[in-house]
Amino acid sequence: MAENKEFQQQAERINELVRKVNELPDKNARAVALELLQQVMNLHASVLDHLLDLTSQAGDPGLALIEKFAHDPMISGLLVLYDLHPEDLETRLANALEKVRPYLNSHGGDVELIGFRDGVVSLRLKGSCNGCAGSTATLKTAVEQAIYEAAPEVATVIAEGATPEPQPAAAGFIPLAKLQGAA
Repeated sequence: MAENKEFQQQAERINELVRKVNELPDKNARAVALELLQQVMNLHASVLDHLLDLTSQAGDPGLALIEKFAHDPMISGLLVLYDLHPEDLETRLANALEKVRPYLNSHGGDVELIGFRDGVVSLRLKGSCNGCAGSTATLKTAVEQAIYEAAPEVATVIAEGATPEPQPAAAGFIPLAKLQGAA
């Protein structure tokens, strides 16, 4: 797991540097830096694609290795970044939900994938999860984590049937019902 933490730190640093490049006041410097980054990514994509081709040419052992790549947290995210993941998004989302389904079933619930569009995954919570006060916590801890691990390109998860988490009352706020009861 130390490798995964280091990978995350490196990814965060790259994001920070890209943000800084986008903030450069010199438009030409910004364009050159972004083109350089894109060319490096294009080179990496070509090499990774070739690597996967060579690996698959090894037959069953190579295909088994590609399957391991697809389920390794660090490699899987990189394959998604370069659009080289062997499983399409819908398959990865379905597999993520299958992974958490036993947990949801143990609480009398289930989840259904409604769709994916523009980085947003839409789900429907069913059974005891639908409208349950704990459904938001369940969604956050189990379902979202599984989805984000399987499909890092997902930006948001929305679930029908999730009850919004109660918001704490503002400091010094007294509900109207309490005032009426005091009268």
